[in-house]
Amino acid sequence: MIVAGVDFGTLSVRVTLMETGSGATLASASAGYPLKRSPADPLLGAQAHADHMRALAHAMYQAVAQAGIDGDRVAALACDTTGSSVVMVDADLQPLADYYLWCDHRAHAEAAEITALARAESLEALEWCGGTYSHEWGYAKLLHFLRHNPDLRPRLATALEHCDMVATTLCGIENIEDIPRSICAAGHKWMYGAKWGGLPSQDFLSRVDPLLDGINEKLHGRFLTSDAIAGHLSPQWATKLGLKPGIPIPVGAFDAHWDALGAGAMPGDIVNVVGTSTCIIAMAPDGFQPVPGLCGVVPGSVLPGWTGIEAGQSATGDVFEAIARRAGSDVATLCQGLDSMPPGGSGLMRLNWDNGDRTVLVRSDLGAVTLGWDLNHSAADEMHAAIEGMAMHVRIITERIESGGTQTARILNAGGIPQKNDLLNQIYADVLGRELHVPATSPTGTGSCVAAAVAAGAFATFQAAQQVLCPPTRVFAPRHDRRDGYERLFALFRELYFGFGQGAAVDLASVLPRLRGFRLDAASHQKGTP
Repeated sequence: MIVAGVDFGTLSVRVTLMETGSGATLASASAGYPLKRSPADPLLGAQAHADHMRALAHAMYQAVAQAGIDGDRVAALACDTTGSSVVMVDADLQPLADYYLWCDHRAHAEAAEITALARAESLEALEWCGGTYSHEWGYAKLLHFLRHNPDLRPRLATALEHCDMVATTLCGIENIEDIPRSICAAGHKWMYGAKWGGLPSQDFLSRVDPLLDGINEKLHGRFLTSDAIAGHLSPQWATKLGLKPGIPIPVGAFDAHWDALGAGAMPGDIVNVVGTSTCIIAMAPDGFQPVPGLCGVVPGSVLPGWTGIEAGQSATGDVFEAIARRAGSDVATLCQGLDSMPPGGSGLMRLNWDNGDRTVLVRSDLGAVTLGWDLNHSAADEMHAAIEGMAMHVRIITERIESGGTQTARILNAGGIPQKNDLLNQIYADVLGRELHVPATSPTGTGSCVAAAVAAGAFATFQAAQQVLCPPTRVFAPRHDRRDGYERLFALFRELYFGFGQGAAVDLASVLPRLRGFRLDAASHQKGTP
């Protein structure tokens, strides 16, 4: 049986075709679409639904041709997307405007207002998304749209996450009540929870802003986990994709959640899905309670029967690329030879808040900080400090997840970057002080193939599909001679992270001398002197 997994990323869509009997990848093809930015509004990040769907058709035809098969042999299709990427639609479920992409930060004021009222009223739903409602999430973006598009307000029928919009479009669904609403999206971005009856109360939302009056009635649909079927491929879209009409399409999810599945993550694992940003996914037993600062704790958001935990970094690969671009170089070149640098050997410490902080501070108003510069520093030094800073931030997030009482089985680095950067994987292992597992091949698209295979009936459970479809992992062991150095460096990083981020007390006079000490120790090590 052949299944198609679709992964909508920030800049392109990838279609992966896998054979469920052998677990072989038959083809993988991608097609890009523009990310709309504006110098006049640096917080804007938008994309067009039509661009997404044209790219999907192009990538699907490429993948089928590459595999050398007839499209009629594809038995199921599953789609994951970025999130929270939100589109407002009319009564015909046609877009009223472009998507507010996940990286659109225009709704920061709206998010602050939602957070303030929710905290004042001890809204339970807020606790389950870490105690702060993010500017990246659904209600904030919806309110921003209503405030800034008065001419379109009368035509607003509903708002959709990208994963739900794609499934709705492909299945030819025409009524709001029939829309498949992903528990993954609703729980992590829209404060949905079965415990308090679904969406937050309409009374609360109306008191945030009367423009939200009646909004929950417009957000109807079927709220389901990804083992449910959203619908079946419509004849219209079967023709556009070159596939057979009527094949099942499961309820979608966010890319990072299914990337975790594609990496082979099981309950108890923590997965860093490292790409342009990092989304961190974990699964805990039902009963896991909310933890301050995490992006969300949602039963069923990754695997049915388990509680999904989400955290993340607002920029990762983007930071590395920006450092390389400013130096007129590339990431791979700047990383050459850095594997021998000891902990903090550059003498620099970088807080990677270039796009704000998603977890655990949840502050979009922060900017990156690099401390310790002298006249001899290079772009390669900054790159090493940036990778160390990412790893130490991941350690803070990992410790916060574990503070909720769950024990970590394995830590994995998935996403598009780890397969291309062994330096990053080794530093993560050293900083975390634990083995780091990295899929031997990129799992991007594998998670959606897992979901498609279950929808097609090839496997009874997601775990059974993972055993066949997911790649093996390589293991990076922490280097014991780096342990003490990284413990000292992490202690300093933690002071600065919560000092700049939360106003915790820091002995500022000691910071630069301590960084200089790391640099001098590294120089002594290079000379072979004690």
